[in-house]
Amino acid sequence: MKRLILAACFAATTSLSAHAASDTVMIGEPSWPGAKIIANLIKVVIEEKLGGQAELVPGTNPVIFAAMDGGRGDIDVHPDVWLPNQKSLTDEYVDGKGTVGLSSGAYEGRSGFCVPSYMAEEHNIKSVFDLATPEAQELFDADGDGKGEIWVGASGWASTNVHKVKARDYGIETFLEPGTEDETVFYAKLKDVVAQKKGAVFYCYKPHYVHALYDVTMLEEPEHDPETYKIVQPDADADWYDKSKITSGDSVKSVRIAHSKSLEERAPDAAKLLANMELNSDDVSAWTFEVVVNGKEPEDVVRAWVQENGPAVDAWLGIK
Repeated sequence: MKRLILAACFAATTSLSAHAASDTVMIGEPSWPGAKIIANLIKVVIEEKLGGQAELVPGTNPVIFAAMDGGRGDIDVHPDVWLPNQKSLTDEYVDGKGTVGLSSGAYEGRSGFCVPSYMAEEHNIKSVFDLATPEAQELFDADGDGKGEIWVGASGWASTNVHKVKARDYGIETFLEPGTEDETVFYAKLKDVVAQKKGAVFYCYKPHYVHALYDVTMLEEPEHDPETYKIVQPDADADWYDKSKITSGDSVKSVRIAHSKSLEERAPDAAKLLANMELNSDDVSAWTFEVVVNGKEPEDVVRAWVQENGPAVDAWLGIK
């Protein structure tokens, strides 16, 4: 009889432990700062507002989506899905298999060229075509060699190749020389340039901490048109540069949170939260500034934000 009781107790304990483990929300943690910070935000809200458990799990986009598809609780959440960049994954798992859901809310991601806002206000540099002039050549000539400079991104970035082509096809490189130095090197120079209110133009995207660090303006470009936006990357063709042509801006990105549909049964409150979450790029930029520039811990940054933004968090939780 004693053995039967012990066996029953062991079985019950094992069952409870398995149930508790399955209810722990495993949050994927991609490599870029914004994704890491949003992953921490989700963890804090689940633990502090829902009283649940959550853990962070490093992973690449394909690994996280495959785990969400499996529905076993290995990884339940992708915190920062950029569309159309990751469209092949959402096509397969969201639209195709139906095993992954996306948040109803999204924040915008944008990329292009930026200048310090004083260049836009005092020198009327507001469009990419304002860079293709002799006046711009003089304004952005930092080294005094008679030709201006434009930073198109760091060597090795796919976006750098895009903006090299843009500089050519918008007519900019006739007046400004494209540079591809490391991001940390460029931003060290930018600090001095801004302090002296001199000319600088550079590849930028949002959300990014530069928008919290300085007052910058993203230059106008023609609206994105797939017919006038052709980029061939070097790994696909050695003649990528000659075979690429871009005369319109990048498409606006829609950035959402993805979750495994299995959470709707295993942790329904967390699933509801993830479906309702809606962020904005200004907040994400401010968070990355605090983490990357000021060296704060992501969890500390988002916990402070949650404490200061109760109504927004309540809306995610369905509390009116």
